[in-house]
Amino acid sequence: MAPQTALVVVNHGSAELLDVYLRATVEGLDAHVVVVDNSSTTAATDAARAVTERNGWDLVTCPNDGFGAGVNRGVERARELGADAVLIVNPDLSITPEAAQALLDAAFADPRSLVAPVVRRPDGSVWSRGGTIDLARGVTRSTPADDGRVDWLTGACLAVSLEAWTLLGGFDTRFFLYWEDVDLSWRALMEGLVLVVHPHVEAVHDVGGTQEHAGARRKSDLYYAQNCRGRLVFAAHHLPAPARARWIVGSPRYGWRVVKRGGRRQLLSGPGPLIAAARGTASGAWYAARRRAPWANA
Repeated sequence: MAPQTALVVVNHGSAELLDVYLRATVEGLDAHVVVVDNSSTTAATDAARAVTERNGWDLVTCPNDGFGAGVNRGVERARELGADAVLIVNPDLSITPEAAQALLDAAFADPRSLVAPVVRRPDGSVWSRGGTIDLARGVTRSTPADDGRVDWLTGACLAVSLEAWTLLGGFDTRFFLYWEDVDLSWRALMEGLVLVVHPHVEAVHDVGGTQEHAGARRKSDLYYAQNCRGRLVFAAHHLPAPARARWIVGSPRYGWRVVKRGGRRQLLSGPGPLIAAARGTASGAWYAARRRAPWANA
């Protein structure tokens, strides 16, 4: 029997993107489509419902308790529909049906793998082809190591078998947004799974397309805060106490790096990005400081 597959998308107030990107991806693709909507307003959820009904997709509505939690719900719905493998995609990601199928086929063929494409920006530059983690400095990079090593794959476009997903337990919901894909990838490696970047499959990510400040370089305050927090949540669960302490000490420098992604000119309008980064750092530092061991589950 041919494998059953599904696409899982978490939507938060961006139903118009589903019509632009997701509809083009699934046209002609033999896969279930599950849209998880955690929008904050009734109007946004109604818009998502209209899109899913018009296209015959499954809709799961839920509170907004984070990206990873939303994906987990979507994958569970895909499991109920009989899926053997799923492709997680962002609402603002463009990928052809053929490319999506290639990723799903690869994940099904090797159920102990996580599979991603080369992801480009709209200008054609590479946004991600698998990344590495600098454990000494507490930063990630979106390129492989010189020896080809890959430590993490982006959750913006990720194919995985239900076998691997079950083994890993899905995304860790203690990450609200950002770093949950780094954590999932790291846990996959610890379990002996393989991270694969399919070099001949590409997708285009409209980076920031779902951001509150889309169209401007400035990111949302949530972006700044959760990037800073997620980094320290990762440290709390994967690093010994001395390394966690180094990451905490290096947090102000990391926070500044995150803020600079939105450009220095944004600060002319006020210190909001800096405040958001500081709040996220404080939350993450408090979280990390309370972990007695990197394997703590509480």
